[in-house]
Amino acid sequence: MKVIPPGATIGIMGGGQLGRMLGMAAAQLGYRIHVFAPESGPANDVASAFTQADYDDVPALMAFAAACDVVTYEFENVPLEPLRLIADTVPVRPGIKSLEIAQVRSAEKAFVRGLGGRTAPFALVETGADLPAALAETGVPAILKTLRMGYDGKGQARIMTPGEAEAAWEAVASQPSIAEGFVTFSHEFSILIARREDGAAAVYPAPWNEHRGGILHRSSVPAPPEIAAQADEATALAGKVAGALGHVGVLALEFFATADGPVFNEMAPRVHNSGHWTIEGSETSQFENHIRAICGLPLGSTALAGSCAEMENLIGEDAARWEELLAEPGAHLHLYGKHEARPGRKMGHVTRVGR
Repeated sequence: MKVIPPGATIGIMGGGQLGRMLGMAAAQLGYRIHVFAPESGPANDVASAFTQADYDDVPALMAFAAACDVVTYEFENVPLEPLRLIADTVPVRPGIKSLEIAQVRSAEKAFVRGLGGRTAPFALVETGADLPAALAETGVPAILKTLRMGYDGKGQARIMTPGEAEAAWEAVASQPSIAEGFVTFSHEFSILIARREDGAAAVYPAPWNEHRGGILHRSSVPAPPEIAAQADEATALAGKVAGALGHVGVLALEFFATADGPVFNEMAPRVHNSGHWTIEGSETSQFENHIRAICGLPLGSTALAGSCAEMENLIGEDAARWEELLAEPGAHLHLYGKHEARPGRKMGHVTRVGR
């Protein structure tokens, strides 16, 4: 395994807040950051170089790759073919296979099932004509989710009765999708694992994730007993997934805690919103461990830095509470530098750590 030492340049595909926080962690370790994105975003504020171009602009990508010692990505919808081209020039980590699987919901669930994981019942819906048979397989209520894209509740429509199927198909703009049966669960949680190329791995304590309107509202650790009882099984599955993908970096798997054990929901082949608490709440943040992993450095401890920790997302106008939050003892405010607060837009987060 080749070590990429401090002083090297790390390329980041994507200019959002995850890239920003990766860049801040990389700078702390002495690396330079080169961001590649179609438009300026929060990551540019902490970058030493910025290439503004479309993700399929091959000449721009090749020049970007030549200027970097390793390339990573901060979101999972980067086109695959251009990445395959630059992978001959520079290491691309976590790796292209992780993107291939995570970009398609049906492939993602089938992959996890193949490794012994539980999933909700699901069926492929390529056209509207497929929907009745799919719902017969999954049962109703169900959720229709687009095969690709979609996050924070976008690209999804609930089907509470068979009569709502047509409206749901229209709500997802008639895009190829999966129908997914409902799962009865007590809590949602995630497993975040950082893995190096040589297989060395570090796993964070499982946070309890609470959502509002399909968007993560709060992540907190330690998790309640219902999650703690299932964390070992979920962690073992996360390790299998990371190994089977040859994943290098941070990988997040989301789960439902059910009476039958952990049920896999979806994965993100990158640093994850439910791990933001680790910046102050863990001895080594998920962002630093991602940088360590892709550069071949020793992984840092994932132990809690205090007795407990939580992260609260600041959505839309929540960010206007900055003065109140700065005055709160023990609160750590993170604003992403976005210029416009819109409903549903993640503008920042605040972490709190118990001593």
